[in-house]
Amino acid sequence: MKFAHPSAFPQLGSAVFALCFALGTTIFAQETGLDPAEADSPMEPVYFGEIGTIVVTASRTEVSTLETPYLVESLNDTTLRERAIRTVPEALEQTPGVIVQKTAHGQGSPFVRGFTGYHNLFLIDGIRLNNATFRSGPNQYWNTVDAQGLSGIELVKSQGSVLYGSDAVGGTLQAFTRRPVYADNGFLASARSYSRYATGENSFIQRGEASVSEAGKYGFIFGGTYKDFGDIDAAGLGELPHTGYGEWAVDGKLELFLNDDTRLTIFHQQLHQDDAWRVHKTIYAIPWEGTDVGDERARILDQSRMLSYIQLDGAADTALFDHYLVSLSHQRHDEERYRKRSDGRVDIQGFELDSFGASVQLDKALDWTDVVYGASYYQDRVDSFRDDYNADGSFKGSKIQGPVGDDGVWHLADVFVNTSTPVGERLTVDLGTRYTYAETTIGKVESPETGDPYSIHDSWDQLVGSGRASYRLDQTDQWRVFGGVSQAFRAPNFSDLSRLDSNRSNEIETPVPGLGPEKFLTYEIGLKTQTDRYEAQLSYYYTHIDDLILRTPTGRVVDGLQEVTKSNVGEGHVQGFELSGAIEIVENVRLFGGFAWQDSQVSTYPTSAPVLADEPLSRLLPTSGFGGLRVDLADGRAWLEGLVTAVSHADRLSSSDIRDTQRIPPGGTPGYWLATLRTGCDVRENIRLTAAIENVFDEEYRAHGSGQNEPGINFVFGAEIRF
Repeated sequence: MKFAHPSAFPQLGSAVFALCFALGTTIFAQETGLDPAEADSPMEPVYFGEIGTIVVTASRTEVSTLETPYLVESLNDTTLRERAIRTVPEALEQTPGVIVQKTAHGQGSPFVRGFTGYHNLFLIDGIRLNNATFRSGPNQYWNTVDAQGLSGIELVKSQGSVLYGSDAVGGTLQAFTRRPVYADNGFLASARSYSRYATGENSFIQRGEASVSEAGKYGFIFGGTYKDFGDIDAAGLGELPHTGYGEWAVDGKLELFLNDDTRLTIFHQQLHQDDAWRVHKTIYAIPWEGTDVGDERARILDQSRMLSYIQLDGAADTALFDHYLVSLSHQRHDEERYRKRSDGRVDIQGFELDSFGASVQLDKALDWTDVVYGASYYQDRVDSFRDDYNADGSFKGSKIQGPVGDDGVWHLADVFVNTSTPVGERLTVDLGTRYTYAETTIGKVESPETGDPYSIHDSWDQLVGSGRASYRLDQTDQWRVFGGVSQAFRAPNFSDLSRLDSNRSNEIETPVPGLGPEKFLTYEIGLKTQTDRYEAQLSYYYTHIDDLILRTPTGRVVDGLQEVTKSNVGEGHVQGFELSGAIEIVENVRLFGGFAWQDSQVSTYPTSAPVLADEPLSRLLPTSGFGGLRVDLADGRAWLEGLVTAVSHADRLSSSDIRDTQRIPPGGTPGYWLATLRTGCDVRENIRLTAAIENVFDEEYRAHGSGQNEPGINFVFGAEIRF
């Protein structure tokens, strides 16, 4: 599907803006017979941070963000629709301390406090998305979660591994899937349609869902999303070839209320992504600011993922727990990559992974402390393949493995306990610990030296702890100091031990057994405040890094590419400062903004020579900030928002960044300023329209480390209808 260039839409954009203001204040009242101030379902304006909201990811139990001893970013359903979110990674673009790198338009990987890929943990309703094939550096797997099928997300930064286990280093993000719609009592049937159209992306998204329920007895919701992403229209570069792709997703959830205190949930979701090119590796890349162009004729990724789970949660008055949550899950991930080289040779590689999970969480409120404890077990099984074809199309043969070793089994078992204890009237102390055992067996791994197969078997265990505190500074509980120390770790996985695949620009990553766990220790101190007129949060963090697995050039050439191997060589730190806040300057008018600064030094071998050097983490966050003004009209039924984002020149480069000449320009990624205008209105109680102009001044830019530029001026329209 092809769409017109955004220059054809200025009149339409102006019309939608005007419509939102006019209908939000007058037509709504005429059509419904209600005064907008008396309506029972106004918009819920949400500002970044959402300090006063209730979250669960930070403690595994419900608690306000003001009380949590962490920085928590929470985006609810209203915010996701108001911002017209395209993908889950892009939902974090307006988050201090986060940069959303995109190797390709269909591949988004947020860097959270300096870490990305398998150093950030993704949960779906409490179930791990992370599996043993996740690789270091940016990956595409967060894009396999349909943003249109979510009711909200929560990001907890530098939480550590006590509550959710391995990988929770930079941040833990939890995505909450949509639930059935219930009436106060009795039967209810409802439906919802959401449409999103963007000109600079040449994209269209259509979501439809239906719900039936009977209060206190059952609820069922089923939804599907169709997505057509065309080629990007980038400022100064024009249309970027092969940046478009197709995608569809479906999901369904059944909730059965066995009694007043017990709920059984059965859920399934799946997503398929088709023809997502990694263009920077190919001859179709358009150079920008001195970047190189790849030599491959095609590099195309197809992937699909599905998750099914059954969960039982309820209350029980026992000596051991007041509340329980038991979960069983199965997740399937299929990935296939088609590559056509410059000489016409073709290889098709990929894997099929099944992940089985079981977990139990128990909560108990004692007289002196609140306790949450439990256990989990995940088993991943992978089959990996690669088939090679000659330039004339004839079959050449099959390799021993695909991107990771074949016939692999991964075990991850944990037990944990965390307590939250009041000490006096103002201080709350959280203490926790987790023990983890990880084991892997990979049946067939190809030796890059001889081409012969061998196997890998290894195991690790780790004990981590966390101590956090929140102190109320005033009697009215408007100001709180928080801080503490949290350990995190990450056990080596299939990708670390057995990956045999091209990486970055003109590099290939080869298998290496014998790696150990990575270890991290984060110190953090911060301040939060919330009143009727203003709210803010700030934090300074310092994460000590020990035994970080880093890629190192060997000087060898494998399959025409420079070989890089891996070792636990990284020692160092990443530190940063983050600030965000909002203030109501007059009634219904708010200023908001955020700022982040980051620095790091990590030891590594930048060349094949065995000489250690200190350098920044790869793709270190450039100093950045944003500020905006929001006006709410008609008691929240119409709104207008302006936003300015500034990102500095990303010139603090690691040796691997300097070698990544297809994605990072010489001397680093240029800084940029972006302006965005958004508006929206409820034209009826069941109809909501939104419109936005992104990149108002048609700036040429890309997020640091990305494989292509972002759209130029981009008109984005959204419509939500509830039946």
